Amino acid sequence: MELINYTVENFNQILTLLIEHIELTLLSVGLAILIGVPIGIIISYVKKLSKPVLGITNIIQAIPSMALLGFVIPFLGIGSKPAIIMVILYSLLPIIKNTYTGINNISPQVTEAATGIGLTKWQVLTKIQIPQALPMIMAGIRISAVSAVGLMTLAAFVGAGGLGYLVYAGIRSVNNIQILAGAIPACFLALLVDYIASIIEDLVTPTNIKNKKSSKKTKKFILFIITCLIIILLSYNFISTMKTSKNETITIGSMDFTEQEILSYMVKYLVEENTDIKVNQKLSLGSSTIVMGALKTNDIDLYIDYTGTIYGNILKHDPTSNIEEVYDVCQKELKEQYNLNVLTDLNFNNTYTLTVRKDTAEKYNLKTISDLALVADELVFSPTLTCMERQDCWLGVKEHYGIKFEEIIPIDGAPRYTALMNKESDVIDAYSTDGLIEKFNLVVLEDDKQFFLPYQAVPIVNNRIIKEYPEVEAQLTILSEHLNDETMRALNYQVDEEGKTPSKVAKDFLIAQGLIKK
Repeated sequence: MELINYTVENFNQILTLLIEHIELTLLSVGLAILIGVPIGIIISYVKKLSKPVLGITNIIQAIPSMALLGFVIPFLGIGSKPAIIMVILYSLLPIIKNTYTGINNISPQVTEAATGIGLTKWQVLTKIQIPQALPMIMAGIRISAVSAVGLMTLAAFVGAGGLGYLVYAGIRSVNNIQILAGAIPACFLALLVDYIASIIEDLVTPTNIKNKKSSKKTKKFILFIITCLIIILLSYNFISTMKTSKNETITIGSMDFTEQEILSYMVKYLVEENTDIKVNQKLSLGSSTIVMGALKTNDIDLYIDYTGTIYGNILKHDPTSNIEEVYDVCQKELKEQYNLNVLTDLNFNNTYTLTVRKDTAEKYNLKTISDLALVADELVFSPTLTCMERQDCWLGVKEHYGIKFEEIIPIDGAPRYTALMNKESDVIDAYSTDGLIEKFNLVVLEDDKQFFLPYQAVPIVNNRIIKEYPEVEAQLTILSEHLNDETMRALNYQVDEEGKTPSKVAKDFLIAQGLIKK
């Protein structure tokens, strides 16, 4: 029942993401076919190329999908391009291999007979070999198409949209309903793609090697479905383009956690309500480094970062608790080194914390990180991957406090909260404004030796915003007057515990503050 209610309330979003997912999948598989089939044909004729080509595609298939996606981002930026390239690369192996195998398995006597009656090599290929190999080729395409539907969920990590956005947003906020809202349509889409591919396979298979003949009704039905699908996708793109072209447009990016999405929607609604600017969003792009990279390449124009992240992770300075110094250094050096602009902070500090369950705090009498250091050798620590690798996080805090845990099991995102509550770990890193702290009634340990940097939320913008859209900065200044630590924690709680969407939480807050109209 909850899933039905969520689907009804967020139907437009789910439909939009589904259409995006279909578009990306069709484009990726289509390009993979155009690349893979000719390569398969070539290596079936030039035997020396078969081993290296199949070897390379096998190696690509063995590379973890997230690693491959991360590798292409520096070259292609964010958005649909890296997602499409990733899926194309993973789709090549079954298409190339099945094309090669299908042609090689044709009886030599058949090709000799065709040559004997005077057919050219091209005629032998197009009239004999390809038709005979089509069932095998289509089997490879079916495998690629179904796999592409699942792989394309990773597109959400680079701001390309698709159903993966719901899946990862649900994982991040421990919202199973949201996960299902993305996973179930993706599952049905995969089944539909396989069904359509099976019908197309039957249509293109020569009659003499079919087990059963396709009826005319089936052919008309599948052609009708494909035609309707193409019309819907083209219409959607046309309407989206028409809407976007009416206004000047900027693009906002965000990292992959609740607070970032809420802030992104706040900026979007404020700017669109009070200016003539249209705002596009690239949500859940991953870590600060990825989002800043997108800003440097002008894939986005604005995002919200944190001074501590910039100071310690980007600029590589040693930690300090001096708020003014950290802000001034960030503003000065981002401009000098990257030609990026740090605007006025948004009036809240989302610093790192170490957090434990209430029963753990009571058992070991934990109030500060110094208290934790005394008993850490009996406890399991589950930091995020980002925290694990940064000098201003775990690498520095373990030296500063002399902490040595019994075991460290890195877990990214909201699943570390699940591990903590299931008593598979005892300590996690968290953000001070994280709504999941309140949701699970956790104890935040005091940073009594003041190691962690201040993490003031600050808008980072490119020169285009400064020169062409000064009204955007004015709206951000207005927003900062209505935010603080407690407010941000309460807004995050509404998403993480109450199951509201970041867009609704952002809009309701702005309406309540009188910043936008209903």
